[in-house]
Amino acid sequence: MDRSRHRLQLSFLLLALLLPSCSSQTTPRPSASPSPAPSPSSTPADRLRVRLTGYPRKHNEGRVELFYKGEWGTICDDDFSIQNANVLCRQLGFVAATGWTHSAKYGKGLGKVWLDNVNCNGGEKSIEHCRSRGWGNSDCTHDEDAGVVCKDERIPGFVDSNVIDAQVDEHKIEEVRLRPVVNMAKKKRPITEGVVEVRYKDGWAQVCDVGWTIKNTRVVCGMLGFPHERKVNKNFYKPTPKPKVNSKLGIPGKRLYLERQKSYYHVHTVACTGTEVHLAACPFEFNKPNATFTCGGSAAVVSCMPGPLFMQNSGLKKKLKTSTNVRLKGGARVGEGRVEVLKGSEWGTVCDDRWNLLSASVVCRELGFGSAKEALTGARMGQGMGPIYMNEVKCAGTEKSIMNCPFKNITSEDCQHMEDAAVRCNVPYLGLENAIRLTGGRTWHEGRVELLLSDANDTESWGLVCGEAWTNREATVACRQLGLGYANQANQETWYWDSSNVTEMVLSGVKCTGSEMSLSQCQHHKTVSCQRAAAKFAAGVICSETASDLILNAPLVQQTVYIEDRPLHMLYCAAEEDCLSKTAAQANWPYGHRRLLRFSSQIHNIGRADFRPKAGRHSWVWHACHGHYHSMDIFTHYDLLNSNGTKVAEGHKASFCLEDTDCQEGVSKRYECANFGDQGITVGCWDLYRHDIDCQWIDITDVKPGNYILQIVINPNLEVAESDFSNNAMRCNCKYDGYRIWLHNCHTGDAFSDEAEKKFEKYPGQTNNQIL
Repeated sequence: MDRSRHRLQLSFLLLALLLPSCSSQTTPRPSASPSPAPSPSSTPADRLRVRLTGYPRKHNEGRVELFYKGEWGTICDDDFSIQNANVLCRQLGFVAATGWTHSAKYGKGLGKVWLDNVNCNGGEKSIEHCRSRGWGNSDCTHDEDAGVVCKDERIPGFVDSNVIDAQVDEHKIEEVRLRPVVNMAKKKRPITEGVVEVRYKDGWAQVCDVGWTIKNTRVVCGMLGFPHERKVNKNFYKPTPKPKVNSKLGIPGKRLYLERQKSYYHVHTVACTGTEVHLAACPFEFNKPNATFTCGGSAAVVSCMPGPLFMQNSGLKKKLKTSTNVRLKGGARVGEGRVEVLKGSEWGTVCDDRWNLLSASVVCRELGFGSAKEALTGARMGQGMGPIYMNEVKCAGTEKSIMNCPFKNITSEDCQHMEDAAVRCNVPYLGLENAIRLTGGRTWHEGRVELLLSDANDTESWGLVCGEAWTNREATVACRQLGLGYANQANQETWYWDSSNVTEMVLSGVKCTGSEMSLSQCQHHKTVSCQRAAAKFAAGVICSETASDLILNAPLVQQTVYIEDRPLHMLYCAAEEDCLSKTAAQANWPYGHRRLLRFSSQIHNIGRADFRPKAGRHSWVWHACHGHYHSMDIFTHYDLLNSNGTKVAEGHKASFCLEDTDCQEGVSKRYECANFGDQGITVGCWDLYRHDIDCQWIDITDVKPGNYILQIVINPNLEVAESDFSNNAMRCNCKYDGYRIWLHNCHTGDAFSDEAEKKFEKYPGQTNNQIL
């Protein structure tokens, strides 16, 4: 047998040597492709999906699973290599692999083993282009599932994020809803009580309530965005005897919803523990078509308690309080963000080691949302700047606060802010996106804002928003309501997006804080008052999935502060750029001096998109005095405030030039001002303005000795959109004795607790450079 196989191999070898010469003289014929891999995907929608799963793991490691022909499956570890791992890691958005695992280190997968004997050279764009035995052709069991460990560095511009999500079986239960039984309740949002229904085929089916427990209710409420469950008045839902038919009219009397329904119980014997994040994760049975099962009860009914944000229209008297020791930062949508906890009087972050859905769900419920939809790792909602308080959080899922969960304290070697944990929580459906739309834009995430409002007669027509005083704060709320992420740009004129027949202004004077869920929650005129009421002056937005986030290095300001008496003859250039106080104009130039409070400022971009000037380079202003272009009129405000909040001295910095002075490890600089280069600050980089450059000061020549507050505000006019404006201000206690100056307690505006901030200020602070 071996000899005949050897002869056959020699024959194939000779044939292979002869084929090239023959093919050069004949027309090539179509040939069958080799078995290793299918043809490359033709469109992004057809692209092979890859995910990392298993436990315990971090976001950059796990069991490899591939989604092929509508089903998730694994890869066998036979012949697996680091080259295979490199291809997979790049598909997942990481720059490379650092290792791979065998023998189901991250647990056994389910379903098929899709690929076996995979052999990549390392340069392929997808694992499907590597050699293998072919899809589904494997002699492995799930004891041999392969995993990878990727380098924790993302490919720049890679949009998809690897998250630790529920990853429930799509063939089980996709969607759950509550169907209210009272007509009035159907119109209210959110729906907090009703019959549990699961999507089935082209419609909806009910769940049998035999054996239904409060733990099942808790899971359903969590899925629908509610933190707590309530007991249901079952008497209200009991079927009533059939009423007698009215002999005159022949019409039956009123009956309850449950009796009128022809129920089909698709799911029964549900047995949740109460900590699951999805009903599909609970043990249950399907009602099979040929089964003899019949529900001995009726449909399961659930009642939920909404969190404070969603109680306006719920009609519930009892309101729940949310935690003041936990918050979410940097998220574009309601119920998502970087997890931060309060210890003492200072906020800090949570390290993502062993971060999972149970711990994430505790945070979500604590904040008045439902269970966690996704647990995100690797600072996917931006990096924090303060301390890191918790590591390896291990919640059971029943705790009322993340502070009650077991965790490890942090040492400096354990974690960095590139490992900050984040969450996406389930939130109640309010239907807010149905009352807003964008028209005329080149893409689906930009255009003129149009709102659907009802008049006194309850009639609906779409209308425009007045563009006057429309800023990034209002645009942020519009993008949030649309479900399109952050505001990248607010437009006060939209003549170039004129593609709609809607011309009437229905809203004006809109003023938002930026945290609202919809424009209707913002302040606005009772009656429309718009000076430029033409449609071309309507408000518009450009939304984005990511945004920058600038924050000042507060300790550096405190460490570098000093006073300099600078001769006037050295300040001509600074005077031209309006960097001195008003009394400098009356000075006896070039004699005398000005007293300057100097310090360094290091401005970090901790967001998820580069910070770029709003104005294009065609409108940048050349300043011959300093030999550079200014890309923003005002980039930073510097103020000295007294105890009642009055400004006693001020300074400002135009963006001399925005560039990457330095970056964290693994991040490359992108912006440099030299030779009229691009200006901006890359994510993970910072721009350093040293204490010894012009205008990096406050002119305190006229300030008397005393105690003051030093306040610095970045991007004060909100010209450039950011994911978080609350951390743009920095404050320090300042003591000046007429000769020397001391700063202490320097911190960003959102770094301390509310109580600590009130004690610090002793007056309402300001961030707009205007005297109160």
